[in-house]
Amino acid sequence: MTATIGERTLLPPTQPECLQSWVVALAQLDRREAALVAPDGARMKLPTEVFEVLRDVAMAMSQGLAITIAPQHTVLSTSEAAQLLGVSRPTLVRLLEAGKIPYEQPSRHRRIRLADLLAHQERSRRARAAGLDEMVQEAEEDGLYDLPLDTPLDRLPTDDTRG
Repeated sequence: MTATIGERTLLPPTQPECLQSWVVALAQLDRREAALVAPDGARMKLPTEVFEVLRDVAMAMSQGLAITIAPQHTVLSTSEAAQLLGVSRPTLVRLLEAGKIPYEQPSRHRRIRLADLLAHQERSRRARAAGLDEMVQEAEEDGLYDLPLDTPLDRLPTDDTRG
């Protein structure tokens, strides 16, 4: 019988900078040679995925961040997928039906692959970042960063009043 772990949040050490040497060392290690040494001296080779998780945890904790470990099924229900994305289930269903996220419906219930959900999440993040970059560029071109912070919006220059 396999035990399933629940969600667990770990706080960083009281002095997170003590992990900095770990972060540097982990960044320089060759992933193919990563191993874990047990207290009795037994050496176990670490799979690449486990090594990368340990490296990411050390990096985040060295920056004073807490880490939450939450196991995820590789195939999710619509409720689980919606919770992971931070949206309502009806919103997720609209995304599925619009073809934004692939899904399978072997019976009555839709199933979403975790990899597809994470890919959608990354695409959305990139689209938001690109939109913000575009807004900043337009604001710079319009000279909005040169205005005092207390300038009322109705006094901003329009295309008609610019020369």
